[in-house]
Amino acid sequence: QCPGTFRIMDVQTEMEFAVEMTCNGCVDSVKKVLNTDLVDLVSVDLDKQRVVVKSKLGFQQVQDMLETTGKRAAFMGHGASMQRQHLGAAVAEISGRFVKGVVRLLQLDQNLCLIEGTVDGLSPGKHGLNIHEFGDLSDGCSSCGEHYNPYNYKHGGKNDAQRHVGDLGNIEARSNGRATFRFLDDKVKVWEIIGRSMVVHEGEDDEGKGGRETSKINGASGPGIACAIVARSAGLFQNNKQTCACDGVSVWDERNVPLAGAERMLYIRKDPNSL
Repeated sequence: QCPGTFRIMDVQTEMEFAVEMTCNGCVDSVKKVLNTDLVDLVSVDLDKQRVVVKSKLGFQQVQDMLETTGKRAAFMGHGASMQRQHLGAAVAEISGRFVKGVVRLLQLDQNLCLIEGTVDGLSPGKHGLNIHEFGDLSDGCSSCGEHYNPYNYKHGGKNDAQRHVGDLGNIEARSNGRATFRFLDDKVKVWEIIGRSMVVHEGEDDEGKGGRETSKINGASGPGIACAIVARSAGLFQNNKQTCACDGVSVWDERNVPLAGAERMLYIRKDPNSL
């Protein structure tokens, strides 16, 4: 629950997906699976392979629904349903030795940011989630710097009046290692954190209340085990690519391929027919 008048269960956003549709039967399947009180279907465009919805569900839940049709789907753009002006969206493709996930941020208005994500490979239980000041992954998560704290406040919980802007509390992994989360934040501004980093920590964040020994970099939640640079993300209808111009990977295959660097090229050269 975020301070203020909005409740997370009341927040509806508009989402754009690329869906690998090839016929009118695919369109019918998409419409059928989205025929629920939880989703308002805006449009299904077979020619552009595009589906647009309004929903109070998270992006991963809608994508999972789309993929029950047997067709691959890729998240393409995000917008706030409550206003016409797009104030910014961002994405962090979280990665570690065993941990992978996606965190998305959408600025709903000047004072409220929606933060949602799915992270896999975690040990069951709570893990600190923080925005750190540097987008430097040269030494893994340890080179991301301290929590983003432009006002020099004390460490706290995500709902505290005074806290680091980067204090996002904890995410909780179930027995299968997956943590899903969706919450509102009245401190984070998307335009201020582009180029910084998002870090998932080894243990639970005490949110400044545990009395445990803390470090300036990791608080009381232990070292970072997965992290990512926060990158600008597309709003609605701002991303029209179907394949990456540099190597031909389709939008539907991106999840199976390393994002960049030598590992990506090795994957493509090793088995190009798997794409």
